[in-house]
Amino acid sequence: MSSKYFVCFTIFILFIFASIFYSGRTIDYRSKFLIFTSLPPSNATPCSSSATQPRRRPLNVYMYDLRMKYNVGMFKGPHYDGPPVTIETLPEFPHYTGLRRQHTVEYWMLASLLYPENGTRQQEAVRVLNPDSADVFFVPFFSSLSYDTYHNQGNETESKFDDQLQAEIVDFLQKSKYWKRSAGRDHVIPMQHPNAFKHYRDKEGKDRKQLEKILSGQKDVVFEANGVAEGGVIASTKGMRSSKFCLDPAGDTPSSCRLFDAIVSHCVPVIVSDKIELPYEDEIDYNKFSIFFSREEAKKEGYILDQLKRISKTKWLEMWRYVKNITHHFEYQYPPKNGDAVSMLWRQVKHKLPAVKLAVHRNRRLKVPDWWR
Repeated sequence: MSSKYFVCFTIFILFIFASIFYSGRTIDYRSKFLIFTSLPPSNATPCSSSATQPRRRPLNVYMYDLRMKYNVGMFKGPHYDGPPVTIETLPEFPHYTGLRRQHTVEYWMLASLLYPENGTRQQEAVRVLNPDSADVFFVPFFSSLSYDTYHNQGNETESKFDDQLQAEIVDFLQKSKYWKRSAGRDHVIPMQHPNAFKHYRDKEGKDRKQLEKILSGQKDVVFEANGVAEGGVIASTKGMRSSKFCLDPAGDTPSSCRLFDAIVSHCVPVIVSDKIELPYEDEIDYNKFSIFFSREEAKKEGYILDQLKRISKTKWLEMWRYVKNITHHFEYQYPPKNGDAVSMLWRQVKHKLPAVKLAVHRNRRLKVPDWWR
């Protein structure tokens, strides 16, 4: 499984990690171009990479042993079950398209913890077998894939099986002494698809129809309904790679992959949103390679195109080079490498630890509900 795969996940990073912490008596998952033939020397500086930083203690992750029906068994077929996955039984990522490939962060996080060299070299996260030595606990439930495999097929019986898996995971966690110890605040549960774990979290979405109406048919604009141009994914990818700018409206769901498609296609993102949460924004300055418009600005006829035409060739080249330098942070791959998408995800989890520990320690001493939450 040495092939490299592009990330397709939405604004999912903060979406995932904003949903991993639990509080109260019920589950609450609040806590996703044009290439010029002659280029001047590049001055773009990529964001800091773990490979260039002083060695630091990795995140210690304890992974629960869940049977295959909760994770990789879904790759083998509906209702497939077996003992907890090991590196010997880890299936290669399947080469098919669709939502399953878009929402696969849980697979890559699991694979990184199973990697044979895990713990033998500098990594952001290493698997520990003693839960008492863990900083965080990883729950290898493929919630997004479960929704797509069972609930999204229009079959009531299969939908109920997705509900059953959710209920079983919740029951398992509520009985775990480690979940009880922190009220679930130090547990990582990937939920990339907007309907994953749908009974235990809130959903959100946005409408982009007005923007489509304004831009569709405009000169120099290639409009792709539903994110795929005529000719399929290959044509869509080719179109993005031959464009200077790629539009990234807020989308209908928080798992839209437009931003990540643009980045890995080396196309300067044009982001239309008022409240977007961007991945790794504490480490990556998106202003260096992205253009931002508010929703009100986007509604003005011709405004976006007029502003983009004013961007000089020199400025665009600078942004384009920066995109190329940070692309590896948005790519999944196995074996995992420092600075890839999974590495960056574990770093985001690690950055949240101080706040998690504060909440856990405060909660242990309080005799009344935590007024800070």
